[in-house]
Amino acid sequence: MFKKFLTLFLTISIFFSFTACSNNSTSNSSNKKLKVVVSFNAMKEFAYAVGKDKITIVNMTPNGTEPHDFEPKTKDIETLTNADIFIYSGLGMESWTSKTLKSINNKNLITVEASNGVNGIKNTDAGEIKEHGTYDPHLWISLKGAELETKNIENAFIKADSKNKAFYEKNYADFKEQLEELYNNYDQKFKTVKNKSFVTGHAAFAYLCRDFGLKQDSVEDVFAEGEPSTKKLAELTDFCKKNKIQTVFVEDMVSPKVSQTLAREVGAKVEKIYTIESKEDGKDYINAMKSNLEMIYSSLK
Repeated sequence: MFKKFLTLFLTISIFFSFTACSNNSTSNSSNKKLKVVVSFNAMKEFAYAVGKDKITIVNMTPNGTEPHDFEPKTKDIETLTNADIFIYSGLGMESWTSKTLKSINNKNLITVEASNGVNGIKNTDAGEIKEHGTYDPHLWISLKGAELETKNIENAFIKADSKNKAFYEKNYADFKEQLEELYNNYDQKFKTVKNKSFVTGHAAFAYLCRDFGLKQDSVEDVFAEGEPSTKKLAELTDFCKKNKIQTVFVEDMVSPKVSQTLAREVGAKVEKIYTIESKEDGKDYINAMKSNLEMIYSSLK
C-alpha cells in the first residue's frame, strides 16, 4: 500500500515538474524579444519607433562613421547570423549589403529593404551612377520617406512576431501621426515664403525638397565625395548671391571648410543640419527633423 502511494506521489510530482517547466518555457518564449540588426542610425530610429521594448537592436555602423564607406567586419557577420531581422535603407546607400547577405548562414533571417516601394529620385551625375547606382539614397531625410520606411519595418515585425501585431500597429500609427503633424505644420510654413532655395554641405536633402517644393544646391555631391571644382564653387557663389542665401548648412560627417569659405564669400552664416546617419546631439528622429525644418524655414524668410 505504501509503495503504491509512493509511486502515485512520485508520478504526480514529476507531472507537475514537467508542467512547470513547460509553462516556464512558454512564458520565456512569449517574452522573447526580436533580435534586430540595422545598417545605420536612421534605421535604428525607425525600428525602435515600431518595436520599442519587444526588440533588441544592434546598429552595424558606429556613430561618426559614414554609412556609404562602412565595411562589415567578422563580428558583424556573426551578429547577422544570429539575428531575426536585418533592416537597411537601400537605393545604394549600403553598397556592402548584397555581398554580406550572401556570406551569412541564416535561412530564417527576414531582410527588410526599407525604401522598397518608393518613387526614387534619380542621380544626374554619370560618375555617381556608375559607382553607386541610379538613385539618390537619402530617403529617410524626408517625413514622407520615413513613413514609408517605417511601414515596411512594421510589416516585417508582424511577419516575425504575429502575436504582437496590435502592438506594432499601434506604435507605427503613433509614429505616423507625429510625422504627419510635423509635415502639415511645415507644409503650411513653407507655402508662406517666396524663396525656396537653400545650400547644404552635400546633396542629401532632395527628398525633403520634394516634400515641400524646395530646392537645394550643395558644396559636395550626393555621396559627399571630393571637394568641388573652381567652376562649381563659382556657380555656387553666383547661386547664393542670386537667391540671397543667408545660411550655408553643414553636416557633421562632411568637411565644413569649403562651406565656411563659401559662406564668407557671400556674407552668409554657417549652421549645422542633421542627416541622421549618426546619433547627433542626443536628438531622436522627430527632434532632428524638426530642427532641420525650422532652420531651413528660418533661412528662407
